Amino acid sequence: MTPSGARGAVAGRRLALGVVHTVWRPRVLGAWRMPPAGPLILAVNHTHNVDGPVLLGSSPRPVRFLVKREAFVGPLGSFLRGIGQLSVARGEIDLGAVRGALRVLDEGEVLGVFPEGTRGQGDFASVRGGVAYFALRTGAPIQPVAVLGGAERASRLVPALPPLRGRLDVVFGEPFTVAAPGGSRRGRAALDEATTVIQRRLAAHLREARHATGR
Repeated sequence: MTPSGARGAVAGRRLALGVVHTVWRPRVLGAWRMPPAGPLILAVNHTHNVDGPVLLGSSPRPVRFLVKREAFVGPLGSFLRGIGQLSVARGEIDLGAVRGALRVLDEGEVLGVFPEGTRGQGDFASVRGGVAYFALRTGAPIQPVAVLGGAERASRLVPALPPLRGRLDVVFGEPFTVAAPGGSRRGRAALDEATTVIQRRLAAHLREARHATGR
């Protein structure tokens, strides 16, 4: 991670911590499971527009998320870059975003991803291959995170937002690693097998998180 990106991510965490805990009432569970150092991939379900900021303000360590390129326009784009977030083009292979994500992990930092690729039911029913690629390429562990609550009572002003002062549960799971068949970290077979393993682990964590929180 570049020094400016690292500083931006730290500043972004501090800002999100204040904003998120003012606007909503997040309850953070299992944060102690996050490794205190080293490369890490946070795999987060995606139900609300604010899942990224909620994680920025809930994670014990600064996080750099892959954020859709459409968000990087005008003042918002400058702000996102300033707090170390990474632009990614959806629906295509974005080599610049891939290199940036690998650089974050190579430098021992935390990369945030939404494995489903877009906001939806947030149930990890479909996981894209990007998270598997990053995990296989770098050997970084994956930590599942479930953001629960608010979707059933979305904001009246903005349907994709949880209600103001509503309670959100952020549940961190146990980090895990994926191994490629035959020890190879390249090839379609390795990517497909790792993606299947990741989807099952993420879905299992989501079930456990819902049971623990009553969501």
